[in-house]
Amino acid sequence: MAGTRVLVGTRKGAFVLTSDERREEWQVDGPHFAGWEIYHLNGSPLDPDRLYASQSSGWFGQVVHRSDDGGRTWETVDNDFTYASQPGQHQWYDGTLRDWAFTRVWHLMPSRHDLDTVYAGIEDAALFRSTDGGRSWTELSALRDHRTAELWQPGAGGMCLHTIVEHPTDPDSMVVAISAAGAFRTSDGGASWTPINVGLRSGEIPDEDREVGHCVHKIARSSSDADVLYMQKHWDVMRSKDGGDTWHEISGDLPTDFGFCIDVHPHEPETVYVVPITSDSLHYPPDGRLRVYRSRTGGDTWEPLTEGLPQEHCYVDVLRDAMAVDTHESAGVYVGTTGGDVYASNDSGDTWAPIVRGLPAVCSVEVQTLP
Repeated sequence: MAGTRVLVGTRKGAFVLTSDERREEWQVDGPHFAGWEIYHLNGSPLDPDRLYASQSSGWFGQVVHRSDDGGRTWETVDNDFTYASQPGQHQWYDGTLRDWAFTRVWHLMPSRHDLDTVYAGIEDAALFRSTDGGRSWTELSALRDHRTAELWQPGAGGMCLHTIVEHPTDPDSMVVAISAAGAFRTSDGGASWTPINVGLRSGEIPDEDREVGHCVHKIARSSSDADVLYMQKHWDVMRSKDGGDTWHEISGDLPTDFGFCIDVHPHEPETVYVVPITSDSLHYPPDGRLRVYRSRTGGDTWEPLTEGLPQEHCYVDVLRDAMAVDTHESAGVYVGTTGGDVYASNDSGDTWAPIVRGLPAVCSVEVQTLP
């Protein structure tokens, strides 16, 4: 029987949760890096025992760790995220210009095309790549050198490159998202980038057709059609059917179209999941009820999934990297909250149960389907 491993990054350490394919009983291992903020914990799709952890501290700075045994032991890898250049400046909250500054690694994405290739999205918005398993890093500087970079500015959480979506068959093609700049696509391995924000509308930007400046929160790709992308924006849930060239709103009957996370079912390409949050100032579920919403129609209609989730007095948030979907035949869906609980469904969202409670605030949730 296949296994399941859930990787949880929190404000005070990392946790590794394991179960079998039934996903009814869970073993909790951790905390790893106790007391340290783990912004992201992620595993290789080519070797499930190859894990990476982004550890951040205001006192000790940024550290990346690697495990080659599924999280039992860890080694510190290279942490030299030096910008390749200092092109121009970027906007600050008040519209003034600031120099680029490295703050932390937000997102680690091991490649599906090569075991030793891993990408790092950082703040201030830049993309780094390692081709030796994290032992050295090089900035793909054409992104930060983009002609629009002076117009990029921080979102409320900082100017972070938080989403990296590889193409399933073309290793030179990927999509990234930056708050608050928007989405960008490369087809030449990062040598050049194209903004893909046509159709996005942001009330904070008077020019509705502005090329960049949109606060994209997360992007997920369809499991069967690489040209179909789904986006949770600061406001609005969006869909593209042409690889990001154009976007159309699919918020439909959601109770609110603000949120952070979005993901797609592995076997049903039009089944999409989001977690609506009350607003950009009230970061908790509407009416204090934690509801995951599912669309089986690519976002045309939505249904609330509530069985097993707290439906009163629930005032937690679900951050952009805190939702994951496994690839078992009966797909599992996982949601981590800032209240320290991780909820799981082993039936594509129909029913839910907490698989661990009382952790520090959850920053990220990733899942691996084990052989």
